[in-house]
Amino acid sequence: MSSGRDLHLRTPFLDCFKRGEVDRDLRRLAAAGDLAPRAHEQLGLLLHLLDDPDPEIQATAERTLDLIPRERLASFLARSDVPADLKAAFARRGVQPLAPASTDPDTPLVDHSLPLPPADGSLSPEERRFSVTQRISRMSITERIKTAMKGTREERAVLIRDPNKIVAAAVLSSPKLSEAEVESIAKMASVSDEVLRIIGTHRSWIRHYSIIAALARNPKTPVAVSLGLVSRLNDRDVRMLATDRNVPEPIRVAARKLAVATQARRQ
Repeated sequence: MSSGRDLHLRTPFLDCFKRGEVDRDLRRLAAAGDLAPRAHEQLGLLLHLLDDPDPEIQATAERTLDLIPRERLASFLARSDVPADLKAAFARRGVQPLAPASTDPDTPLVDHSLPLPPADGSLSPEERRFSVTQRISRMSITERIKTAMKGTREERAVLIRDPNKIVAAAVLSSPKLSEAEVESIAKMASVSDEVLRIIGTHRSWIRHYSIIAALARNPKTPVAVSLGLVSRLNDRDVRMLATDRNVPEPIRVAARKLAVATQARRQ
């Protein structure tokens, strides 16, 4: 059987597993289909766990893959946005893409997790935020991960600041996460620098100027990330950054140099 060792599939959540940052209990739950992200992410995760050092987790991941209905899996693999190496991995397992292609990429192909309780729409926004914070504080890490993936915008705004890396990574991998939310996160000084690094190296997110500008101005953004973004700012934002004492000195210096060079070209 083939594994996911050579897959190039990348998501913040899956990367935590690939870096070996996830404990055995969570790996076991993921192998059983209890931590269910989007379909392509789940398949990549299950294939990755076939290489887990724990034989029980390997066997659980294999059983979970076998539980996925063959026609549903083949239909998903027929999607044009499924990476070629993911298709190749399942071809080696004897599963080929089969039309018609699936139209639902954001639902896991197997999900044994319990559904989240519905949000209480009868509360005011202020009461809801308080209620969310209190409720999340009583959740287990597994419940926080599931809520990060499937919950509300208000829940994600709390969970992105979770000290556990994999919870924040689950927020960034949520199919519900919008570009507006990413921009809001990029402005936060209360999130970890790892969260900002992930945003700053995510190709689709840094196509948006508002996210680039938010990251460049955030003093928590890793310097190596910010330096790569300064040259993409407009002249006004470069000048503002050059005098912003809240950002690290290397960022101010880079902005001043760029502002001077821009001015010289115009003379």
